[in-house]
Amino acid sequence: MAEFRRKKKKICQMCAGRHKDITYKDSEIKKYVSMDKGKILPRRITGTCAKHQRYIAGEVKKARFMALLPFVK
Repeated sequence: MAEFRRKKKKICQMCAGRHKDITYKDSEIKKYVSMDKGKILPRRITGTCAKHQRYIAGEVKKARFMALLPFVK
């Protein structure tokens, strides 16, 4: 039988203190947006916790409203 490996659990980078202040003005918020369609990447891919994923989603929506990010490409 094949051996099963456990995946290493992703740690939220905002909880770890690496990305503390992400605002809608920053260009760093673009890394949380998928480049092909402009959608927000889900938690399972980014590795953020639920609290910070909601915060990131709100900041992306603010940036879209201010026309800093496109709604769709």
